Amino acid sequence: MKRRDFIKKSTIVTSVAGLSAFSLGCRRAEDEKNINVNRGKVVKLKLATSWPAHFPIMGTGVDNFADRCREISGGTLDITVYPKNILVPALEVFDTTSNAQIDAFHSGIYYWKGKNSAFSIFGGMPLGLTSEEMITWMKFGGGLELWREMYAKFNLYPLIGGTTGPQMGGWFKKEINSLEDLKGLKMRIPGLGGEVMKRLGVNPILLPAGEIYTSLERGTIDATEWVGPALDSMMGFAKVAPYYYTGWHEPGSILEITMNLTKWNTLSKEHQAIIQCATDEMTSNMLQEFRYKNALALQELPSSVQIKTFPDDMMKKAKEVLQDVLEEESSKNSDFKRALDSYNNFYVLNKKYDDISTKNFLEIRS
Repeated sequence: MKRRDFIKKSTIVTSVAGLSAFSLGCRRAEDEKNINVNRGKVVKLKLATSWPAHFPIMGTGVDNFADRCREISGGTLDITVYPKNILVPALEVFDTTSNAQIDAFHSGIYYWKGKNSAFSIFGGMPLGLTSEEMITWMKFGGGLELWREMYAKFNLYPLIGGTTGPQMGGWFKKEINSLEDLKGLKMRIPGLGGEVMKRLGVNPILLPAGEIYTSLERGTIDATEWVGPALDSMMGFAKVAPYYYTGWHEPGSILEITMNLTKWNTLSKEHQAIIQCATDEMTSNMLQEFRYKNALALQELPSSVQIKTFPDDMMKKAKEVLQDVLEEESSKNSDFKRALDSYNNFYVLNKKYDDISTKNFLEIRS
């Protein structure tokens, strides 16, 4: 595929200039650590993740977050990171933190839609906001306040803990030429994207990172989405599924650093501020690292990989089904409706300017 065509079919490029400013607060905190009111009072926290040890970008992002908290606090905030299955299974970190068995976790918000379907919106929506737009909505459009209110019911205090940028649509063992080709397909895909695919005839399956490749290789699943070229290449999906589809379901997924709320409230204002600025820095760095490494990895995909776009009839139906899902969930769950209304209000506010700025510029550039 030509570079020009790939750019046209990619999700809107996320601006990273504004996100880079997140790190300024951390630098100011470092400058002031000589007045550290917690000096000599070390607080130790246990944080479990849903990723393997030192997993690139997402896992190493958490490692760097813990290091930065230790560095900025002058050693008084000591966070130990536990990869998946060391203290807690990958998809049990929510409950374990809620129950105060550990202090915090790092994971993807969409994993918890079974707790409250509204959580899917805070994790990012199919055919919706990009990473920059999601963060803007959450920080300035009311999303963060709603998210924290809803998580408080589980004794949790969430912070934005990274973002992936636009994700790819997934790896398939067979080519998808029409909507009919999705019928009966077993696919690893979480969140609202998974619900949409389910209504298109797919059997969505939720799997943690470490189980995806083996399931794909053995035929337990027929397809999987993951993130983008950088992490997907490392997972080896190209060896068993040669058709690689451009994305629509996760244009700007948000990850989380979530604390046990009771524990968060025991922390000093200083330590809370350090955690906040370190998560902001982590989010900025993660987005930029994903963009750079995805661009590199795209050039290095095996020649056997065929980059595809989903057929028009599938995407047309997906848009219709998505609206059905949103309306049904809104009628069943008042939290979902409140989150969706806030999300949509920002979408409408943002779209007019985005169309004459980012979208217009990309069309001119292409």
